[in-house]
Amino acid sequence: MGVSTYPQITDMSVADSAIDGLKVITLKQVLEERGVVREYYRQSSWIAAGLPDLGPFLQLNLTETHKGGVRGMHAEDMVKVVTVAAGEAFGAYVDLRPESPTAGKLVTVELRPGTQVLVPRGVGNGFQSLQDGTQYLYGFESEWVPGMAGKAVTPIDPALGIDWPLAIDTDDRAMLSVKDRDAPLLADVLR
Repeated sequence: MGVSTYPQITDMSVADSAIDGLKVITLKQVLEERGVVREYYRQSSWIAAGLPDLGPFLQLNLTETHKGGVRGMHAEDMVKVVTVAAGEAFGAYVDLRPESPTAGKLVTVELRPGTQVLVPRGVGNGFQSLQDGTQYLYGFESEWVPGMAGKAVTPIDPALGIDWPLAIDTDDRAMLSVKDRDAPLLADVLR
C-alpha cells in the first residue's frame, strides 16, 4: 500500500479588505478520504485572529439561488458572516456608513466553499449566484426582525460600480426582487 496523503489541512487565515472592518476569511479545512470538513466558526480561533466573538449565533439562514439571481444590498444593524455552502457566488459589499473612512467603498469577493466574509454593521451585503442551486449561508449575531434598523441600496445602481458577472434582467423576479430593484440609490443613503 502507498502512503496516504491525507489528511490535508488548510489553516484559517484572515485578510483585510478596502472596507473598514470587512474581512475575507479562509476557513480551516480538513480534506480527507471521505471529503472535507470546513470550520465555519470556532470562537477561540476567531478571537486568536483578532476577530469579534460572534458566539452564539442567534440566527442562521441558508438561501438557495438560481444561476444569475441577485440578492442584496442589505446592511442591517448586525454583524454577519457569509459563505457559500455549495456552488459559487460573486459577493459584493459596500460601506453604507456615512461616518466611515471607507464610506461608499465597494469590495467584491469570489465566493466558493471555504471562503467567508465578515460583514460589519452598516456594510451592505449582496451576491449573484453563478450556478443553479448556489447555497449561501448567513450567520447573524442577532435575530432579523421586520423593520429592524439598517439600510439598503439597489444592487443595480451604476454609482456602486458593481460589474456583475452575469447580465441582470431587472424585470425577471427570478433574477432580482422588486424590493431590491426599487431600493434607494447609494447617493441617497450616504447623505
